[in-house]
Amino acid sequence: MFVSPWIIGFIVFALFPIGASFYYSFTEYDIIHSPVFVGVQNYTELFKDEQFWNSIKVTLKYTFFSVPLTLLLSLSFAMLINQKIPFRGFFRTAMYFPSMISGVSMSLLFFWVFNPQAGLFNYGLSFFGIEPIHWLLDQKYAMWALIIMSFWGMGAGMLIFLAGLQGVPASLLEAARLDGAGRWRSFWNVTFPIISPVFLFQLIIGMIDSFQVFTQAYAMTQGGPNYSTWFYVYNIYVNAFKNFRYGYASAMSWLLLLAVMFVTFLIMKASNRFVHYEGGSNT
Repeated sequence: MFVSPWIIGFIVFALFPIGASFYYSFTEYDIIHSPVFVGVQNYTELFKDEQFWNSIKVTLKYTFFSVPLTLLLSLSFAMLINQKIPFRGFFRTAMYFPSMISGVSMSLLFFWVFNPQAGLFNYGLSFFGIEPIHWLLDQKYAMWALIIMSFWGMGAGMLIFLAGLQGVPASLLEAARLDGAGRWRSFWNVTFPIISPVFLFQLIIGMIDSFQVFTQAYAMTQGGPNYSTWFYVYNIYVNAFKNFRYGYASAMSWLLLLAVMFVTFLIMKASNRFVHYEGGSNT
């Protein structure tokens, strides 16, 4: 009886929509008329759709640059804050706080930051003699603007890395120093193997999040200019809520699920080479 509200909510708001979307992916459905079963027509049409392939290319480009750079910055700041520095608690809070801001608010903030006339980013570049860049209005720079914007939320990842770093035994680091290992060797041979499960977790979560980018494209660029920020999930949104092709959008959603599962599987298989667990087993 006590767990029934959760069960009912899960069935109504999660399980049923998942099952319905799977059925709609095999239909022609515009929410007004009854769905018409068309078999795999939506899936075959996808592979002939130029915007489908463009959205994949845009999403993969974002993932390729955003995820590794965010991981690197998160780990770097975590290692810095892990040192015995003054006001460490303040810096830890200040780094995490931006990740608490909602996606729409963050998008509106960066819409002003990347303003070509009065934006803070161009103002900073002017000190180096760089001419103002039309970040969100130029297809060469719009994607890079969104990638730079993704660094704003690295505070959450930094805290997770910091928790992992604080679990590294000081005795092992001291033993490495006594053996003549420098900072880089100590990090690579002692610290990283211990925090490698944390790195794997961050990598998978970052990859999944990057595959689902939507808010930035919707609030800041509307997929432009010239489809340069036409992300995969934004393409799903356009087909579902602007073109009213719910069956087609459902097919795209299920392909996204399969892609996420496949990439996650590949990462997990590859992790056997660089992830080390305390128990000695990676399975």
